[in-house]
Amino acid sequence: MNTVTYGTGNADDPWQLKTPPLSSEFLVWKDEAADPPAIWVQVGKTKLSYQLRGLEDCASMLKAHGDWMQLGNADEGKPVKDGTVEAWARSDSNPVGGYYGLRKGYRGRFANYMTPVMEMLGLVELEHNARNNRVRAL
Repeated sequence: MNTVTYGTGNADDPWQLKTPPLSSEFLVWKDEAADPPAIWVQVGKTKLSYQLRGLEDCASMLKAHGDWMQLGNADEGKPVKDGTVEAWARSDSNPVGGYYGLRKGYRGRFANYMTPVMEMLGLVELEHNARNNRVRAL
């Protein structure tokens, strides 16, 4: 399991998590007062943000899928493989009708940063291989 080393998930005390291959650390915090409610990720000096509802929406999608799903990590503007979490997180057919990412130019990589949060929250089981990781609902 991807372990939380510190934090409560607030801006003043973010969670410290690792990417699925456990190769990079990043900070995460929730901002429920934002419009829409957001979850922030900081990787080095780069900040990304996603709609907070994406965590539950993705867990529901994975439950309905009923099996392992490839992550399919990719930056915004890069192609993604159909049938992956990343493709779902950008799809016009997901519950928000497009990207869960909030910051234009940085809306990709949902699968890379949100699935470890979902794992920490007990929503999913996540693989931690060097490449081609998958996730499934618990």
